[in-house]
Amino acid sequence: MNTVHIDTVDLNLLRLFDAVYRARNVSRAAEALGLTQPAASHGLTRLRLLLGDALFTRTPGGVAPTPRADRLAVAVQAALATLERALHEPDRFEPQVSRKTFRIHMSDIGEGRFLPALMARLRELSPGVRVETMPLAPGDIAAGLDSGKVDFAFGFLPGVKDTQRAQLLKDRYIVLLRKDHPFVRRRRSGQALLEALQELDYVAVRTHAETLRILQLLNLEDRLRLTTEHFMVLPAIVRATDLAVVMPRNIARGFAQEGGYAIVEPPFPLRDFTVSLHWSKRFESDPGNRWLRQVITELFSERA
Repeated sequence: MNTVHIDTVDLNLLRLFDAVYRARNVSRAAEALGLTQPAASHGLTRLRLLLGDALFTRTPGGVAPTPRADRLAVAVQAALATLERALHEPDRFEPQVSRKTFRIHMSDIGEGRFLPALMARLRELSPGVRVETMPLAPGDIAAGLDSGKVDFAFGFLPGVKDTQRAQLLKDRYIVLLRKDHPFVRRRRSGQALLEALQELDYVAVRTHAETLRILQLLNLEDRLRLTTEHFMVLPAIVRATDLAVVMPRNIARGFAQEGGYAIVEPPFPLRDFTVSLHWSKRFESDPGNRWLRQVITELFSERA
């Protein structure tokens, strides 16, 4: 049996093969494809030579497939059907009936900030849609977007290059303390407040590099008393201890509304940052990707 490389096979020959196999007649297959009888016969001859098999034998009124043709037909018909579906894929997304799963890179702090409102909105617009959060290492995010491993990435991601992005909101890093912390009673501002941070002990999250970077820049690493893996445990720790945490103001305000917390805003270096939505240029025109981008930007963008 000949071994044939896919590069040597013309797609039109496979369409011709499929038409002849279904019609069991070369003339009817040629007519269905808009070919002349000689052109169809020439095409079959080319395919026979490529595969080293007669493929079809003459019978009264038409042709019959060889065993090799029967085996080949299964694969050819499946491949052509797959191409047909891909080429006729609708260019719009139907949110009311879709059961698509969207995968999103998001830190635990991002989950707390964005998921409640996002899931509530999706419940209204597309009740069958699913969301999976899939945190990736910073160096893997761009490749994950390009490969389709994740559809979107949320957050302040300064190391993520060469992606499409939409700015959602501006934020800044602050210090969160328990409401009755002695530090809160002394009113200070500016440089005096920045220097007074030496009085505090801190808790930080290992995976949130920017907050650790701020502590390093202020020479506060020696004041770090607890390092955790998960951000969402910090409010309970802060409320029960004298530890302080450097965190985004938007998240801190949510905790402060529940009572028991105080927000202090020192003039940190690198304190201002932008939260963006990232996606791959490869999927710029994908209907589902385009739809969810619009939902997210309308829901969270400060410009909306």
